[in-house]
Amino acid sequence: MTEDSRTRFSAEARAECPDPVLLCLLASVEQDPQADPDEVIATADAILDRLAATVRLAIAERAPGGPEAVAALLSAVLAGRERFHGRPSDYNRLESSLLPAVLRRRRGLPIMLSLVWTAVGTRADLPVHGVALPGHFVVAVGGGPGCEPVLVDPFHGGRRLSLNDAGGLVAAATGEPLTEEMLAPAQPLDIVLRVLGNIRTWAASRPEHAGTQLWATELSLLLPRHPAQLRLERAETLIRTGDFLGGAAEMESYAQILDAFDPDSAARVRLEARAARHRLN
Repeated sequence: MTEDSRTRFSAEARAECPDPVLLCLLASVEQDPQADPDEVIATADAILDRLAATVRLAIAERAPGGPEAVAALLSAVLAGRERFHGRPSDYNRLESSLLPAVLRRRRGLPIMLSLVWTAVGTRADLPVHGVALPGHFVVAVGGGPGCEPVLVDPFHGGRRLSLNDAGGLVAAATGEPLTEEMLAPAQPLDIVLRVLGNIRTWAASRPEHAGTQLWATELSLLLPRHPAQLRLERAETLIRTGDFLGGAAEMESYAQILDAFDPDSAARVRLEARAARHRLN
């Protein structure tokens, strides 16, 4: 990604209504420095517009009534005709978290497939939003005063989920019960931070992909809200990529933040920074 693209990413993240699709497309360019961001965005928009046009045509033909019928129609188009779905093996592939690859392969992680559903739904003027259940992202169709939304799982072929099903997903991931707050519409920047978190997690267990972890961490730090711990992760990743001085400097900067509330941890971070500098000898 060029410096201009990172500037564009940062600006979009601070927009009044940030677009998670655009942010994920700009992030994907990090993995292919030769890619033209404008071309990547135009190609993805064309695919999403085509899918939305197909959904609008199906709506005109079938005139679905309530949320159940709309959810079934979306499932018939996106999971049925277009074959967007996921498999367990997709968790082992970086492409499953890169939106252009997801649109091309029609495979991806739950959050990426849900992003496709919501993007298509928005373009087709349908009430569809993401739901960030712990451990498994899904979508909700419909909802509003006196109307319960229908939960759908794009990863598993658009199957409908009952509240008991959703509760089972939450319990499997956290051991905790489903709460009403968990069913709230996912916020755009939270979606992007979670996508980048998936990329960071994938790369963290693969030392040869430290560069991927680095760009995902650096983009996360460009978001207006992010965990402060990411500063330390960036420092450690810089060291793994051989930038000992840069990593040490970032550690010392992070230690200054820790001084105010956790001086013991700050001291440990400074020791790590000193050790990084010694690796230059």
